[in-house]
Amino acid sequence: MQLGFLILQLPRALFASPAGLVLAGRMYYAVRAGREPGVYRTWEECKEQVNRFHSARYKKFPTEEEAWAFVNSGNSSGDSAVVYTDGCCASNGRSKARAGIGVYWGPGHPLNVGDALPGRQTNQRAEIQAACRAIEQAKSQNISKLVLYTDSMFTINGITKWIKSWKANDWKMSTGKKVINKTDFEKLQKLTEGMDITWMHIPGHAGFQGNEEADRLAREGARKPQNQ
Repeated sequence: MQLGFLILQLPRALFASPAGLVLAGRMYYAVRAGREPGVYRTWEECKEQVNRFHSARYKKFPTEEEAWAFVNSGNSSGDSAVVYTDGCCASNGRSKARAGIGVYWGPGHPLNVGDALPGRQTNQRAEIQAACRAIEQAKSQNISKLVLYTDSMFTINGITKWIKSWKANDWKMSTGKKVINKTDFEKLQKLTEGMDITWMHIPGHAGFQGNEEADRLAREGARKPQNQ
């Protein structure tokens, strides 16, 4: 199992054009090799990642599509399938909470799905289970190399960093409290076996189409009847 993740910062004011998503009057700064690879909306943000960084690789582009292509080529993800996941929970933490998961593969893709979350209704569970669903779908299509975008740093940190210490500590956090989402993370880790997954963090509600579509699907799913 190969895991990794990138912190992404994306523009907020986007509009569509034939060449891709374009930021009015501004450029996209793509960092392929730097402190935090990704796409940045200003030169100053880009400079923070590449200034005095040995062998930094960066370039500016007029479209988001071109910028991401440059970043991904440096991460050997050009031959990977790309998917966006999101989870939501209306009235999170309350007795009438309703959660949903969303998985978005692309416009009109047959694997796009928005479903109600079974079991305990929380936002964190929805985020984890959305990632699980995407990986299950990838495996069903014999996809072994995946770039998974999520706005949940909790999910990314849990599967790439914290899970080792949790397991070594009998599924307890450093505070001594039990890991509430143990079952969900066990499922997620099991699904990642045999997969080459690049975990990509993307800020939610920032106008990035893939994330917005996954969010829409998750909200649709939360309105569906629950299958306990």
